[in-house]
Amino acid sequence: MSKLKWIFRGVLALIVALLLWYTLPQHDVVRITEVYNRITTVSWANSAFYASPDSGTAEATNGRDIRFISAAFSDGAPMVYRNEDTGWIWPPYFKYDSSNLQAVASSLKGEKWVMVTHYGWRIPILSIFPNAIAIREVSGPDYTYFPWLNLVIIALLLGLAFWIRAMWLQFRERMVDPAVAEVQEAGDRTKGWFRRLFRR
Repeated sequence: MSKLKWIFRGVLALIVALLLWYTLPQHDVVRITEVYNRITTVSWANSAFYASPDSGTAEATNGRDIRFISAAFSDGAPMVYRNEDTGWIWPPYFKYDSSNLQAVASSLKGEKWVMVTHYGWRIPILSIFPNAIAIREVSGPDYTYFPWLNLVIIALLLGLAFWIRAMWLQFRERMVDPAVAEVQEAGDRTKGWFRRLFRR
């Protein structure tokens, strides 16, 4: 039972870590090489990683018309971002300016170095792209950014988790444990009564 408990905790921790990794903002320093729109097929395998159709994405007969931003890292490795409004759905970025962001990306295309703030993963085999949230010019490819917001969010979540655990322990100590003790005591009394009954 103890092993099952630790397996469950490990799986839960892994799910939470993956959810945070996907949802929290990430920052890439890249050069923008191309800005374009493309009809993209969104299937059951990757639909969870795209915005809902009512979040500003135009529908086409064979897919969606989605904005994309192609970029390259300092070592030449390519990166492609989608540029979709998130609306009021998860994750809670409340992004409604994808058209403006596309214009910003177009104006910064070329030899300029920019920091692209995004969430999500790039998984080529499933045609999954991270969603760009903000773009701003930086001094060069060596520019570094410290993720203060991520640390604050993680600290708040840890504080909430510890608070919930403390409340549960207090509830168990005051309500659950006494109730369990009463049930066990009643069971012991019942067993004792049956023993005495059958001894006669």
